[in-house]
Order: sequence, then structure tokens, then C-alpha cells
Amino acid sequence: MTAAPLVLIVDDEPAICRLLRTSLRAQGYRTEEVATAAAAGAAVAAGGVDLVLLDLGLPDRDGMEVIRTLRAASAVPILVLTAREDERTKVAALDLGADDYVTKPFGIAELAARVRAALRHALQQQGAPPVFRSAGLTVDLVRRIVLREGETVHLSPREYDILALLVKHAGRVLTHRQILARLWGAGGDVQQLRVYVRQVRQKIEPDPERPRHILTETGVGYRLAVEGPDGG
Repeated sequence: MTAAPLVLIVDDEPAICRLLRTSLRAQGYRTEEVATAAAAGAAVAAGGVDLVLLDLGLPDRDGMEVIRTLRAASAVPILVLTAREDERTKVAALDLGADDYVTKPFGIAELAARVRAALRHALQQQGAPPVFRSAGLTVDLVRRIVLREGETVHLSPREYDILALLVKHAGRVLTHRQILARLWGAGGDVQQLRVYVRQVRQKIEPDPERPRHILTETGVGYRLAVEGPDGG
């Protein structure tokens, strides 16, 4: 029998830890709790951790430095829990290697969805089949085929590259800078990226004005939603 994923909770607030522990265990996850950056590093180094829930306000080290340290040593998904609502903090955390963030106070349903998405992305990175399916959208990364409700979608090379990059990191927030650096190198700008994303939405979204697949993280970047093939 395969063990349930182990979520490492890194937070020094007992009430938050208790809430996370209760909620995650109710959904079948195993949990471990630490209150410092040093303990978090030791737990990840020991192995077995499937996802890190990281509060940025730790007593012994700034959370940004923790992200940098963990990412240098491990590919474990990092989901940031933060009371800092400014976009600069969110972008900085993602650029350093965090997979996603949830702002405090948070809803348990949203947190659970973000945890599931981060774990799915980790499985993809480990060699899951290169065909993405979510709510009527299919992207075959090998054959470079995109289907919407079974019908072929014709994308320009740049449009496809943007969608493929989001698919490879499905469920994870990619910042504007990450996308531009990967696809444009030193060229390109955010406005240019927005134009292309708008064009992709026109082709893959049932309602481009209310996107279901490519979600905007305001002021930060984009995230490809992960749902069941039929939307469940």
C-alpha cells in the first residue's frame, strides 16, 4: 500500500499548525510540524517530505532565504503561506522557486486545491504521461496537439509555447518574469505576453472573458488550472 503524501508544516503559530494538521489529515495526508527554518531544512534533507507548507514569518530566518535554501537542495514543492499581501513579496517568492502561495487568512477548500495541484505538478516533473487533460482541454506535448472538447485548436508557434510552458507547470503560478525569460530571453515585455495570453484564451476558453483554464494572478503572472477531464 502506498503511503499518503507527507506535508511538512513550517509555522510557529500553534493555532495555524493545529488548523492545518486537522484539515490535511482529514483529507488523507500525513503531516509533520516544525517551527523554525533550521528544522525545516533538516526535515527536507532527511527525505520523505512530499510538500512543504511554509510560513514566511519564521523566528530564526526570513522565509525568502528558506525558499532559496530548500530549492537549492531539493525539488520538493513549496507552497507559501503568508500574511504579506503585496505583489512584490509574492513575485519574489515564486521567482526564488516557490510553487504557489496562499494568503492568510485562507479558506481550507482553496488551500486543499493548491496542495493537490502542487503534488500533481511534482508527479508531472517525475515523468507522468505528457498528455494534459482538464475540463475539456487536452494538450499532447509530444505530438503538439491541442484539443478543445475534442476539436483541434490551431495555435501559432508562440501561442503554443506559452500554453505548453503552463502545461508543464500546471497548477503552479508562473510569474511574468519567469515566462518571459523562458520564452523570450532578454526580449519581450509583460504587455506583449498579455496580448498572447489573450489570444490563447480566445481559442481554448469556453468564455474568454471568464477564463477557466489560464487563470490570472493579478500583478504576478498566470496559472493553468487543473481539473478532471470532465471538469470535476
